[in-house]
Amino acid sequence: MKRSLITALILCSISWISVSGSESHTETVEGRPGGEVTLTCSNPSNRDALTLWLRVVNRTKASWISTMTRSTGKPLYRDGIKNGRFNMSTNISTLFLQIKHVDVSDSGLYLCGFYIEGRYNFSAIHFNVKESDGTAKLMSLILGALTVLLLMVIIGLVVKNRKLQKAANEEQNPQQPENLDSDLKDAALSLYAATIRKRRPASEREVETHAVYAVCR
Repeated sequence: MKRSLITALILCSISWISVSGSESHTETVEGRPGGEVTLTCSNPSNRDALTLWLRVVNRTKASWISTMTRSTGKPLYRDGIKNGRFNMSTNISTLFLQIKHVDVSDSGLYLCGFYIEGRYNFSAIHFNVKESDGTAKLMSLILGALTVLLLMVIIGLVVKNRKLQKAANEEQNPQQPENLDSDLKDAALSLYAATIRKRRPASEREVETHAVYAVCR
């Protein structure tokens, strides 16, 4: 088993040159954060064989994920991913890699390999994890709500400031309304007296003038 794994890793590093050249023709699979996806590739020989899954890291290094010596055997996983998120299986004709609780960091180029007649045959799959549309809409709603709240706070501060300025002005000039009322009363009485004098005989105007003058005083 160890010898097969060592051979597989050596062949993987050598075959990376040919795989990188065909990267533009890889299959693309998309997933969502928190969801589940299954990567698949077909066995070119339809015969039971040693199979493995790899992931390309930084476009220069192939990182081993899991291996199966035969279709009826148990998968062997690399240390660090024994958390149940990855599940490898095969039915001879097709090789599967199930990824649970998908994360954005799972995006990348995956390679599946079949060891047939002394050499490995690889297929490449580009897995792309996209952010959820619901998350983007929620962020937009939150941003809009914060904007409206900020505007309301600004308007409230402006109104409060105006009220404080008005109250301060009234405290500085408390007699102004009273003086204004007194002036209006005097003007009204003068106008009333002038009107009456025009309508009354000349003999009564003098008496009336003294009366109005006394009232104004």
